[in-house]
Amino acid sequence: MTHESDPAAPLRASLREALQRELLADIPLTRALQLRLAAWDGQSLAISAPLAPNINDKGCAFGGSLASVMTLAGWAFVKLSTQLRRLDCDIYVQDSTIRYLAPVWGDFTATARPDPDERLEDFLAALAARGKARLTLRCEVPAADGSAATTLVARFVALAAAHAPRPRDAAQCADAPA
Repeated sequence: MTHESDPAAPLRASLREALQRELLADIPLTRALQLRLAAWDGQSLAISAPLAPNINDKGCAFGGSLASVMTLAGWAFVKLSTQLRRLDCDIYVQDSTIRYLAPVWGDFTATARPDPDERLEDFLAALAARGKARLTLRCEVPAADGSAATTLVARFVALAAAHAPRPRDAAQCADAPA
């Protein structure tokens, strides 16, 4: 799609660059995982990671790395979607379910997109109107044959910055609102 047919493309590119910097600057784990924002088109978001810093004792991707990359892909999807609409909010993962279906033997990419039963537009409208909203995302890391190697279904909560609690210390960050 060209910039002429997609007026949001320049803003999306700018937000994508800012998110890549934010991921690397504000979330120390992302530096260790060596994450890279691979793609974002407004409907899905992909984050890539090399195998070497994410390897386990068997020579395949570590389950904790797969879980982290998929969770970050979901968080980044919500972050960019809200920023594109100029909605200032804090984003939390409320709950998630992960399935490990096959080993991942190489560099990998996690792709996040809204659950088919939910609409991003409804989530954004609720956030704008009420200052809070929830969105279920599906994330997947494919195996070499294209089938799903690992999947995550997660519900993310967005709270308008004015309503979001501010922790007094780092220990409270794990107590995100339900």
